[in-house]
Amino acid sequence: MEDEPVIWQSESNSITSSMVGRVMNTLLTSRPKKLEDAIFKLGEAPKSTFAVTLDESLRVLNKYVRDAVDEEKQLDEVLIPMIENLLRCKESKHPNQTMILLNWLFQDEALFLPLAKDFVNIISRREDRYIALGWCKLDGFELPTRLSAAAADCILVLTEALTQKLLESGNLNEKGAFKPNKPISIFEEKQVEQNNMSFEASISIDGRLLLWQNLDQLIVLVQKLQSWSQKSRTLHAKGLGKVLKWLQQIDGNSTRLEDHESASQFQTTGVLLLSSCWKHYSMLSLLEDIQFYQRVNELVEQYLSGIEFYSENNLKDYVENKDSCVETMKFFLNCLALLLGRLDQKFRESTTSLYGQRISRALLSLLHCADEDVVNVAVCIFRFVILKIAGSSFNDPIDCKEFLMPLLGLLDERDGASRAVTALIADFCSISSDDWCLNEVLKRLASGSIAQRSNAADVISELIRLSSNSTKVTASSFWPDIANQLLDCLGDEDNLIRSKATSLLPLIDPSLVLPALVRIISTTDGTMKSAAINAFAQVLRLYNTKFEVIRMLLDSLCDLNNRYNHQEGSGGVKEESSKYDPDEVFRLIPEWSKAVQDWNLLVGPLVDKMFSEPTNAILVRFLSCVSEHLADAADLVLGRILVQVQKQEEMIGSIHATVDKKTCKNDGSDIVENMLFDRLCPLLIIKVLPLRVFDDFNCMTMYGQALKQCVANGTDSIDVFDYECVATFLFNRAFSQSEYEDVRKLAAELCGRIHPQILFPVAQSYLQRTAESKDAMQIKSCLFAVCTSLSIRGWDSASHPDVSKIIRTLRAVLLWPSVDGDEVSKVQHGCIDCLALIICAELQAPKTVRGPAEKSDAQNALIIQTSGALISGSSVLSFVIDNLTKDNYEAGLRSKLIEDTAHETCISISFRLCMANVVISACQKMPESVKNAFARKTLPRLISSTQDIENAEIRAACVQVLFSAACHLKLGIVPYAHDLLKVSLSSLRKESEQEKMAGAKLMASLMASDDAVIERISGQLLEARSILLHVSTSDPSPQLRQVCQKLLVCLTSQ
Repeated sequence: MEDEPVIWQSESNSITSSMVGRVMNTLLTSRPKKLEDAIFKLGEAPKSTFAVTLDESLRVLNKYVRDAVDEEKQLDEVLIPMIENLLRCKESKHPNQTMILLNWLFQDEALFLPLAKDFVNIISRREDRYIALGWCKLDGFELPTRLSAAAADCILVLTEALTQKLLESGNLNEKGAFKPNKPISIFEEKQVEQNNMSFEASISIDGRLLLWQNLDQLIVLVQKLQSWSQKSRTLHAKGLGKVLKWLQQIDGNSTRLEDHESASQFQTTGVLLLSSCWKHYSMLSLLEDIQFYQRVNELVEQYLSGIEFYSENNLKDYVENKDSCVETMKFFLNCLALLLGRLDQKFRESTTSLYGQRISRALLSLLHCADEDVVNVAVCIFRFVILKIAGSSFNDPIDCKEFLMPLLGLLDERDGASRAVTALIADFCSISSDDWCLNEVLKRLASGSIAQRSNAADVISELIRLSSNSTKVTASSFWPDIANQLLDCLGDEDNLIRSKATSLLPLIDPSLVLPALVRIISTTDGTMKSAAINAFAQVLRLYNTKFEVIRMLLDSLCDLNNRYNHQEGSGGVKEESSKYDPDEVFRLIPEWSKAVQDWNLLVGPLVDKMFSEPTNAILVRFLSCVSEHLADAADLVLGRILVQVQKQEEMIGSIHATVDKKTCKNDGSDIVENMLFDRLCPLLIIKVLPLRVFDDFNCMTMYGQALKQCVANGTDSIDVFDYECVATFLFNRAFSQSEYEDVRKLAAELCGRIHPQILFPVAQSYLQRTAESKDAMQIKSCLFAVCTSLSIRGWDSASHPDVSKIIRTLRAVLLWPSVDGDEVSKVQHGCIDCLALIICAELQAPKTVRGPAEKSDAQNALIIQTSGALISGSSVLSFVIDNLTKDNYEAGLRSKLIEDTAHETCISISFRLCMANVVISACQKMPESVKNAFARKTLPRLISSTQDIENAEIRAACVQVLFSAACHLKLGIVPYAHDLLKVSLSSLRKESEQEKMAGAKLMASLMASDDAVIERISGQLLEARSILLHVSTSDPSPQLRQVCQKLLVCLTSQ
């Protein structure tokens, strides 16, 4: 004992304690056999007070315990050494000294109760971990301590003893206490003489009634036992659960009876029933019982016989007692569950091997029972037997088939039995290394019977549920077969089966189902497509933060698209591919995108994938579907783009010297094509971002500090050749002379989205310098950016102060001499569109910033020349019309940007024709909301000017403008229809072929207009007919004659 921790220490100055200590040391260090012999040979106590031998030590101990009981003293000096000795010998399979001494002391009924009370007192006082009575939690399951398990077994043994009819005590006094005069003996057949024994009363106690009175305590005990068994003995826990339910039902029924006679009768029946059943339940619930395994076969035989007798097949002659028979059968089932559930590995295998077939046959018929508890326990026992066979090393797989085939047969009908075995079959499939059972299920899933398909779908559902809770469920080679069968079920005629398949497919590995779902959605119609759409949406929602799944989706779409394009190109388009429509998939993306909780997890991989696959058009379309969410993570997107662009520049730096990017269209080499898409890639990503990303002027990733500082300083010459921010990157790509043409165009378009406070100062600076150097390529890029900005932002862009400087540059470029088709003419077309868009923008300006419309032309022109901060009214429009219609309006046409050798008259006519084209372009681009206002400001002046202009070419151009107005302004020309027809007739009378053709076109446009216009010109149609008849017969131009003849036909038909 010196090596063991001391739990209790006695008082050193106590002679009695010293003597008891020596006695306990002598007894607890003796050999168990010698101690038993000493107890058996024990005679009367000697007169000596010192312990020398075992006999003397036993007498001292007995006397000390008796004296302590009489004086009501604590027995710590005896019991604590015993507990310490018991803990040291806890692994021994033989009785140790402590148990021998306790058995000997407990023989004396007078000592038993005090000793038991002192044990309880020690437990309540001591906090040592070896003694504390309680339990703990492990992974959510409640586990007992060694002592709590022993306490439970003690209670079970005591309550089992109460199931006997009579508990006789011949040694109780009138108060119910034990008398102290019973002799000491451990073996009943070797007891010493009982001369001093006397009986004052003989009282018979009915233990069964005592058991009934403590029913509530039994319920607590079973609850505790069930919780302890949940982790390691599931079948035993299931049996305890049914026992608990039965006890609670008895307790509930007894408390609900109000009538005394009925309650008394129920109690009599309940006492007998409880004692009969508890005798078995208590014995089967023991946590430790060495003798249990000696009776296993006997008990299994007994309970199986009871189940077989009371099964429904044998109840035909007992219809009137059927309920009672079902309850009896439940008792045998519970007992069998308790018994099988507490077997160790060795006995589980042997018992299953010996009784497995018989258990299977006995339980098979019970699966059709109407009682839910019967079916439930039967399935649990079935699972225990079958799974133990499946996991056994000595059983042949054929044994499993013999067990499973009857159960698989139950899947052919849709009833309670089939529902009962679905989980059982799924359990077997989940652990079986052989695929025959799963194949049987899949055969039924593809059968023509709705019942078979429904049951098989339930099995697959349970199997998938099991797989979600374990990593060791079903070999991976089986899942493709399961996935394919469920995909086929999407077209099932039964709605429930389709719904089941739709809900199960998202739970399978996406790599097995997502490509097929994409194919079905893109190439089929009908119910199968509808079900696939639902499953596809669930897959995306379930894996909304897994980029691997998104990549799988994109790759599937790309593969399908490539396959379709290949078949189409080869001329062998199949029927399936002819229905290919990826739009169905893309329509589902925006709804899925709303469910993504953290786009930051997807943005980076998406951008990286785009850079790794720059030719992937599917990916670009996908990004456009989620553009709003990309905008929410704009800093991350743009930052990733800048990083990739800088890497890109470093990689292709060495290639620049060998590849002429200006001629990329004519260069068919792979390296040039790859470089082109690499350069386009970042621009394509930026293009899908919404305008609000560009509107954030405070976004440092979009607009760097250096760029904003340069613009704020008003620098006349702004150079942007770095990658500080996205804006400088776009300017670099748009204005670089060594860039691919396609890249420049797209970059210039994206520059048009840049905030006007950044774009217009940079564009004006570049436009002015490139106009001076006549660099047509850069001028076109600048104009494209400015036109895009005007189209997107309207007045917000047109009202920028630098617009006035841009207009002056545009006017100067329009004064350049040009030839149709050359680079200058292409640049001038861009200038014309730019001015037209400025006109459209100023007509849409808020009324609060519009000035009076009556401002003079000089004032308007002055505004244009001096300030673009506030373009009053229609100043640009007035400027354009004045330059078009006034023969002497040439002030300010000379510029340092105009070649000195250019003939002033030629320049004037060319410039005025450009002004006409500006108005025509404005007619084509004018928004519906301001068409009437545009007509009011334009048509009266043009109509009146056609008679005053001296140059026939300019007059023809004005009529051509009116023709364009009639075509595009629609009802806006109604107030001027009469005058327009007059202009048309007047032009037809001119000598110039251009004027006559323009007049004919104007008349054709008027005649094709709405009824309101026709009504306005109807009074002049006779005159028009006469003029058309004359021209159609006498004009030397065949083309004009043909046009007039067609107009005559139209007039005649009206």
